Amino acid sequence: MTIDQPQTSEFNPFYAGYVGKVTTDGPFDHLKDQIASFERLKRVSDEQADHRYAPGKWSVKELLGHMSDTERLFSYRLLHIARGDRAALAGMDEKAWSAAAPHDRRRISEIADEMIAVRRATVKLIESLDETALARSGVANNYPISARALVWIMPGHAQHHLDILRERYGVAV
Repeated sequence: MTIDQPQTSEFNPFYAGYVGKVTTDGPFDHLKDQIASFERLKRVSDEQADHRYAPGKWSVKELLGHMSDTERLFSYRLLHIARGDRAALAGMDEKAWSAAAPHDRRRISEIADEMIAVRRATVKLIESLDETALARSGVANNYPISARALVWIMPGHAQHHLDILRERYGVAV
């Protein structure tokens, strides 16, 4: 499945770094390939998953939970926009969401299983979309965004955090 890279006018400039993390092959294979990284996270011990690389930073569990929460939000935005709903969508406060989430009280394997399930559902949603749906746009967090851009942002967001897990936490993903 080929999904062209979005134009910069199709998303909030904040997301440019995420779009830039997606390989030239496009987002669809990247989305599927990242599932293997989520599978590897199930092998991380809960003790290692409680690690924070600095005071005030998320634990590995919280970071993975954030990835799952955010992908759910992005997938909802994708569905909302792809179905032609023109209502503007609210933003998210990831710090508030993380503080309210139970991720640190869960086993890392459970959070990884959840991320895998969310990702598989995301892939199925994207597979169901045609070019017309992918070309639709809406507003999220007061910025225009296209369905196509969301498909590129999701693997880029995940890759951003997988890179952080590897570089700052020393977790093999």
